Amino acid sequence: MRATEQAHLLIRKAVKPGDWVVDATVGNGHDTHFLAGLVGPRGRVFGFDVQEIALAAAAERLGGQSQVKFIHAGHEALEAHLPSEGHGKLAAVMFNLGYLPGAPREIITRSETTLNALGQALNHLAIHGLVTLVVYPGHPGGDVEAADVRSYVQQLPQIFHVTRHGQINSPSTAPELIVIERQGTGSASARKI
Repeated sequence: MRATEQAHLLIRKAVKPGDWVVDATVGNGHDTHFLAGLVGPRGRVFGFDVQEIALAAAAERLGGQSQVKFIHAGHEALEAHLPSEGHGKLAAVMFNLGYLPGAPREIITRSETTLNALGQALNHLAIHGLVTLVVYPGHPGGDVEAADVRSYVQQLPQIFHVTRHGQINSPSTAPELIVIERQGTGSASARKI
């Protein structure tokens, strides 16, 4: 099973109608569309991407669903675009790192912005909320980002439970799914980069 499919299976169990969620890397809108279907018309989806072409493709895929707010900004701007009542309210945040298929490959996610966004996401995550990160170490720069994400999640406070999903005997360049669940109350201060 692909890492993105595993992420969808896990998110499906965590998100219910009316929830607030984030697609931190909209891309072509597959995760955004999936999240919009889970939260329904009463929920909210905040979708971030730095490329206008990605947001346009995703908007076309979704056909103007009113619960989705597309934000032309990097995911590191997450806190600036969440309403103030969103603190501790996010049921799920999905990251699909790397580059936009079909777009120039020099536009990629990078450790600095990804780790900053991850810290913000964790600070706004509801109890039993999930963050999924699909990392792609097989492209230039992806190996560094994947290693930095792995290192970051190993240092999270104990209120976060981290699991890594990879395929047995997979090459080190294969995509990997990292899942973080907030399991309780307490200091959720995830360090910012």
